[in-house]
Amino acid sequence: MAPVADLLLVEDDAEIRRALIRALVGLGHVVSSAATAMSGLQAIMDNRPDCVILDLGLPDIDGSELIRMVRAVSQVPIVVATARGEEAAMVAILAQGADDYVVKPFGPAQLDARIRAVLRRAGSTTETPAPFVIGKLKVDTVSREVTLDGRTIELTPREFDLLSYLASRTGAVVSRRELLTQVWRQAYGGADDTIDVHLSWLRRKLGESAQQPRYLHTVRGVGVKLTAPDS
Repeated sequence: MAPVADLLLVEDDAEIRRALIRALVGLGHVVSSAATAMSGLQAIMDNRPDCVILDLGLPDIDGSELIRMVRAVSQVPIVVATARGEEAAMVAILAQGADDYVVKPFGPAQLDARIRAVLRRAGSTTETPAPFVIGKLKVDTVSREVTLDGRTIELTPREFDLLSYLASRTGAVVSRRELLTQVWRQAYGGADDTIDVHLSWLRRKLGESAQQPRYLHTVRGVGVKLTAPDS
C-alpha cells in the first residue's frame, strides 16, 4: 500500500521527535525530521513534503516566524504542535499561515486525524480524499456535494466551505475567529453577523434550527461544533 503522506516533523526535543516519528510511521506515513527552524525551512525547499508538523518552541527562531518564512516560498500544509493553548495565540498562528494545530499533550491518533484533514482540504494526498460522513450527512470535498439522508443539499460556495471545514473538525468546538481566518480568510474584522447568517442558512438546509440543533451545535461564548445527532 502506498504511504499516506510524506511528512516533515520540525521538533527540537529528541525524545518527542523519536516518539512521533515512530507513531506516524506506524500510521502509514513517511517521516523525515529537523531539529531547528532553519534546517526545517531548507528541508521544505529541498524535499517538498506533503505536510509539515511544526513545534513552535525551536532553538534558533520561533516557529511562528518560520511559518511566515515558509509561506513566502511554499503553500505546504502546516499543522502546528504547540503548548500555547490560548485562543488568541491560536488565532495568530492560523492568521500567519498555519492550516491547523494540536495543543500539547496530544495523542498520535489526534495528530494523524489533523494531518489527514489538512491533506484532504489541500488535495495533497495521492489517493482520492474520502468524503466526510457524520451520521447521515455526507460532505464530498472532491465533487463539492452534500447529501443528507441520501438527498442532495444545494449549498452556496461559502456555505459548502463552512460546512466542510466544520466536518474536517468533527466533534471539536471551532471558534468564530478560527472560522473567520480559515473560511473567510480574514485575520481581523467583525464578521460575527456574517458567520451567524451562514450558520442559520446551513441549519435551515439541514432541517434544524439553533433552538433544536441536530448537527450544528453552538457552544455559547466559545464557538460551534458539528456532530452526528446520536453523538
